Amino acid sequence: MKRLILLTAALLVSSIWISTASAANNKITVKPWTFVGTVANCGSAGANTVAASWQTKQGLPDAGNSDHALYLQKFGPTANCASAGASIDGVAGITLTEIGYDIKADSHCGAGAPRFNVVTSDNVTHFIGCNSPAPSSSTPVAPGWTRNRYDPAAAFPPIAPGSTVKSIDIVFDEGQDQGTGYAYLDNIDINGTLAGKPGAN
Repeated sequence: MKRLILLTAALLVSSIWISTASAANNKITVKPWTFVGTVANCGSAGANTVAASWQTKQGLPDAGNSDHALYLQKFGPTANCASAGASIDGVAGITLTEIGYDIKADSHCGAGAPRFNVVTSDNVTHFIGCNSPAPSSSTPVAPGWTRNRYDPAAAFPPIAPGSTVKSIDIVFDEGQDQGTGYAYLDNIDINGTLAGKPGAN
């Protein structure tokens, strides 16, 4: 009986380690998108002032010396029913323990943009803005670049420990009345896995 209990405990610890490891090592892909609203789906028409793309020679060093950065833009006022963003593929089913990105110094960093929209398996959307909540850590990583990391428990509403993720998007919808109207991001971090260029990390 004692041997059976020890074997069961060992298998349980092993399965927990495998689950955690596979979640931490998921390959993620960051796919840019834009949205321009209409009266039918937004209540007001959006102005086509948004852009989202991976741009070469704008980011930190990456393989092949392409130095990509994710560029998100919204020129014009915030009230325009339009947004730029990116969907992060490869996150469904994970438990979120770490999230963040590197951000260029001249980028807009507001309470609502760029922000993570994290949808958990209960279909609740949790918001993590660039400066709301404040980063749990904010560290210079290169001239003109800062690495921000955020505690999922500080999201609005908080992401409960053990919650599983359904989807994650980065959204940029604050215009030039709030700041520069654009942001450059790199090394998007999900549970320690970084994506800093098009395609899989």
